[in-house]
Amino acid sequence: MAQPYDIKMPPGGASYGYRRTPLLDFFPALKPYSSAFLPVGNGHEIYWEQSGNPDGVPVVVLHGGPGGGTSPIQRQFFDPDYYRIILYDQRGAGRSSPFGSVEHNSRDVLVDDLEKLRRHLSVEKFHVFGGSWGSTLALSYAAQYPENCLS
Repeated sequence: MAQPYDIKMPPGGASYGYRRTPLLDFFPALKPYSSAFLPVGNGHEIYWEQSGNPDGVPVVVLHGGPGGGTSPIQRQFFDPDYYRIILYDQRGAGRSSPFGSVEHNSRDVLVDDLEKLRRHLSVEKFHVFGGSWGSTLALSYAAQYPENCLS
């Protein structure tokens, strides 16, 4: 039975028939080369980590939620030889503390936290990548700080 990701080859093609092609290939699993907590104010600390190439093109990954948190598989979205991959847990989420806190936790404050993290990591510009709520946060950051975004 054909799967949604099966591709029908055209007549006369090198291998007429179905060719199974995965929807998504991830890069190999990797561990962070640095991680820590950054105090961002009002008793909040955000967890951050970096993996991939320390001299690579910076990309920051913004998780869904609010309240979600990062996952090790998010390190595998980008070529670790090319990118400096930055993951962090937003206020009240994942390994950040205080966990589950909604005090002093708004979209504007989360945008400010991302800017504090960029400065803390001495990143001039980065790609801002987010899924679900993370895409909303990415757009909000890019609207406020376009000069700091590669995309």
